[in-house]
Amino acid sequence: MAKGNKASSTASLFGRIGQGTVAFMEELGRHGVLVAESVYWLLAGPRMNQPVRMGAVIAEMMEIGVRAIGIIGIMAAAIGAMLAIQGIYSLKIFGAEGHVVVGVAFSMVREFAPLITGILVAGRSGSALSAKLGTMKINQEIDALEVMGINPVRFLVVPSVLASLVMVPVLTFMSMALGLWAAALYVNTALGMSLAAFMDQTFDVLSVDDLLHGIGKAAIFGVLIALIGVINGFLVKGGAEGVGKATTRSVVQCISAIVVTDMLFALVATW
Repeated sequence: MAKGNKASSTASLFGRIGQGTVAFMEELGRHGVLVAESVYWLLAGPRMNQPVRMGAVIAEMMEIGVRAIGIIGIMAAAIGAMLAIQGIYSLKIFGAEGHVVVGVAFSMVREFAPLITGILVAGRSGSALSAKLGTMKINQEIDALEVMGINPVRFLVVPSVLASLVMVPVLTFMSMALGLWAAALYVNTALGMSLAAFMDQTFDVLSVDDLLHGIGKAAIFGVLIALIGVINGFLVKGGAEGVGKATTRSVVQCISAIVVTDMLFALVATW
């Protein structure tokens, strides 16, 4: 009996692993198809007299980017100051407080600015995108678009993906600047280093590759946020409760994807 229970538990474990693997591969497949369709409509739409609506792209850019400037700016400044505080505290042990600029510059530009920006955009815009599309799915508005001959991917998905692809890197660059500025203010207060000296050291240690590293990650984060938000919205079932679940799932998946992608970037950069 004990052996039978053990065998049954093992089979159940492998069954769950298999189901999880299949679900993961299906999710990747949906992302791949959505990317392919988005690129198709972006390139072929104008030749078919069905171009992507620039008005919708601009509206999404306003929602994803411009209206998020305040919260992202505050968080970026707080992160920059925190890095300066912790850097000075740690380096003081070795009497090397003056080298805090190096750590702050690399950390802010290569890691924290794109990471914090991506997470905030995911929580703010990724969830909103899932909720909007989920509500449209429940109200059969997406089915109505298909009946009218309007492709939902061209009409709803491509504007969001383009807006996120553009605005997340722009917000990340703003985060870099504000984070370094806040760190410079604290270093000026704590160590008496002038803002000009802080910026000179920052420009000395950073290179164009460091900037592109952070901006490149942000672009990938932007695409991931839009795709995950859209797919969770399209898969909504079960009324208002389904919309809530899809919104929560979208935020969790976006943040998880951002953190894993950031880890992979860091790993590749060290090779």
